[in-house]
Amino acid sequence: MSAETKTQTRYEYGGDEFVFVELSESMTLEAMFKGMAITNKLAEQNREGIIDICPGNASYMIRVDPEVLHPDELISVLKEIEASLTDYEETTIHSRLVDVPILFEDPWTYEALMKFRVNHQDPDSTDLEYSARINDFESKEELIQNINDFPFLVSMVGFVPGLPFSFQLTSQEKQIEVPKYVRPRTFTPERAFGFGGAFAVIYPVQGAGGYQLYGTAAAPILDVEQKLEDFKESMVYFRQSDILRYRSISMDEYERIRKEVEEGAFRYRTREMSFTPKDVMKNPEEFASKVMRRLYDDQR
Repeated sequence: MSAETKTQTRYEYGGDEFVFVELSESMTLEAMFKGMAITNKLAEQNREGIIDICPGNASYMIRVDPEVLHPDELISVLKEIEASLTDYEETTIHSRLVDVPILFEDPWTYEALMKFRVNHQDPDSTDLEYSARINDFESKEELIQNINDFPFLVSMVGFVPGLPFSFQLTSQEKQIEVPKYVRPRTFTPERAFGFGGAFAVIYPVQGAGGYQLYGTAAAPILDVEQKLEDFKESMVYFRQSDILRYRSISMDEYERIRKEVEEGAFRYRTREMSFTPKDVMKNPEEFASKVMRRLYDDQR
């Protein structure tokens, strides 16, 4: 771990009911995996007084009933758990590999991003063109291919219900990074796919937003009515530690998937996989290749 990612863990109170813990000022795979290990250990303890556990990219937040568990007592518990995690990089994580069809440069997100060019760093280009240029790609097509070639690890779900923040599984110096809009949009289409910082996201619902927009997901990631089979257990589909392959599709495939969704027949293509944080951090690109082979092994 680089010196920049070694940060003294910071504990803060959020009123009477919340404890916020920052593990690192940098959003890295190391910080995400450490936070996952701590919150998983806490969940296993099933302590009375803990209402909710919310893991994040480089932090986590716990909601408690202070009448049952005082926040100071919780902080002592969290410090003990962190001190005990000498081998969290060897912890087995059970994950899902998910094929996520994306229609890049779709007409709906294109209309939205062009409407708000005055809010953007570069009003004379599209979000894809701008992102490709500042990441030293020769073209927007090369940027899209890079997104296709390397899967993404979901580091947290939130901000709005069901929104997955995902890290690209490649070496940190090769990860795509883009700033958010100078001023947020007041409109973003449902299922818009885009980038902010080092994270790829899908907007589960229509609303405001500031991430660069590249396309749209063909299938929902939030199903409040839980009509689709994939959402029977939860109206939110993605979970922390899922590995997503954002796959570029044609308009024909997009329309076919939309029809399947409307008919209630769509299912995400998934595979189960177990790994350790060490597997990922030792060689992210080699791990990414393993993921791609596993996800599409029945097509070979």
